[in-house]
Amino acid sequence: MRFLPSAVFLFLAALPAFCSPDAADILANARLNPLGSEISLDAQLRAGSTKVPFTIEVKQGRVAYIFESPREEILLRFGNDHARIERSKGGPPEPVPGEHMDDPVRGGLITLEDLALDFLYWKNPKALGAERVRSRDAWKLELRPPRGTSQYGAVRVWIDKQSSALLRIEGYDKKGALSKRFEVVSAQKIDGQWMLRQMRVERIDPATRKTTGITYLEVTGARQPSQG
Repeated sequence: MRFLPSAVFLFLAALPAFCSPDAADILANARLNPLGSEISLDAQLRAGSTKVPFTIEVKQGRVAYIFESPREEILLRFGNDHARIERSKGGPPEPVPGEHMDDPVRGGLITLEDLALDFLYWKNPKALGAERVRSRDAWKLELRPPRGTSQYGAVRVWIDKQSSALLRIEGYDKKGALSKRFEVVSAQKIDGQWMLRQMRVERIDPATRKTTGITYLEVTGARQPSQG
């Protein structure tokens, strides 16, 4: 799957599995327009007994994450050299300033930077070979952000060889210790498209390497997107 918007759409046309492209080609293929058909997905963030329902809406070349009580929309638009993230709390959407990219979404483990997928645009990716992730053959890459632009010192991604979908993402702090992990647990077929069923998000204590929090992102249904 691809993570957050892309975590919605799993197996898209991609480089043949027998190719051995360089790291830049793998990354470029992973960030190709992931939007697919227009659709609206019922989803939830689940941490223990706490559930936060929301809608993922794919329409007009962008992905919207829509929360209620209070109303909030987080919009993601893909550009040629970066992904633009905007937020609306009742008014017109406005770009998210850099100092707010670390803000948690609904007080959980996922931040606005995580949703923005900017790491897919970081320069000079490094190939770390190939590994299997839940029975899928994947390319493993390491990415480093431009100085001072990220909460992470590095991000490692596992990209499905067949589909270019993101299967796992690991964020490392400035000292090189693992601090967060995203991994697709299961997928489902909706209207002929493979999509996310469940993703696990783990917060990891860099000092002890123990998991200190788990949130699941789950897609529970689909319908046609709203008009307007």
